[in-house]
Amino acid sequence: MDLNMVLRIAGIGIFVGVLVTLLNESGKREIAQLVTVAGVVLVLFTVIQGISQLFTLVKSVFQLY
Repeated sequence: MDLNMVLRIAGIGIFVGVLVTLLNESGKREIAQLVTVAGVVLVLFTVIQGISQLFTLVKSVFQLY
């Protein structure tokens, strides 16, 4: 996992946190919950891409397949 991925995940978390706080303060709790779910999905996709790159690296190092 490189630093770029960590910073991307942190940036998504900060952005989603600020947006959820603003939406909760304005009384739009349902939209805030949807933003939270969207943030989790974005982070999940980022982590899955990282795991895919890791498996590709392991496969090339051990010359599998």
